[in-house]
Amino acid sequence: MHNSIPILIIFALATAYGIWYQRSRGRLQSSHPGEKSKNRNHENLTAELIGTDLGSRATFLQFSSAFCTPCRATRALLTDITADLDDVTHVDIDAEKSLDLVRKLDIRSTPTTLILDRDGKEIGRAVGAPKRSDIIRVLENIS
Repeated sequence: MHNSIPILIIFALATAYGIWYQRSRGRLQSSHPGEKSKNRNHENLTAELIGTDLGSRATFLQFSSAFCTPCRATRALLTDITADLDDVTHVDIDAEKSLDLVRKLDIRSTPTTLILDRDGKEIGRAVGAPKRSDIIRVLENIS
């Protein structure tokens, strides 16, 4: 019994970490005006910085990597949602080729999707593959 206590502790810690990890992936986190922004420089992102024009209502800025399976699912979801919307843009950035931007925006894993308003200000962030209903709800709240 004395030898099994460390194993039980490790099992409990691994289970707690697994539960936290599953619950935190894909959840959209809003950036409120009084809240500390993930964009450390607190500056709006521009078309020159991301390499393409921003959407007139919103932009989904997705950071991906080549061998990331959830990145492909996120890309398909965001492409599908934005296909019929003229005022919303989806931009997919290869994180490995844009390390300066990744560091500047504090991107720690892929996929990470930033939701930008028309001015390029980060208004939300999803780490992991977001749910369709969450993306639709965010778009409904952006005027």
